[in-house]
Amino acid sequence: MLTYEECLDMSDLTQDEVEAIAEHEHTDPIIAMAMGNYLVTHDGESKVKKIILDDIAKAQRKGDTAHEQVLRRVLNHFIQTHPEHSPMA
Repeated sequence: MLTYEECLDMSDLTQDEVEAIAEHEHTDPIIAMAMGNYLVTHDGESKVKKIILDDIAKAQRKGDTAHEQVLRRVLNHFIQTHPEHSPMA
């Protein structure tokens, strides 16, 4: 059986990216990891970017500037590591 960390290592995502997807989709991180990995391996990078942007907007509405800053770093890292498509931010 694979551990969570082994699955994360095999995905093309970071822990923070997985957490952002899990937050947006209201799901467990392992499910979010599978979803995110599928998206980045099937030309869905723009969908992942939109998910992170939605999370940023939610943090802004809540006035959670600390979480917003974390999510902005997550978005910037995702854009740098998945440059296949033009950034949405």
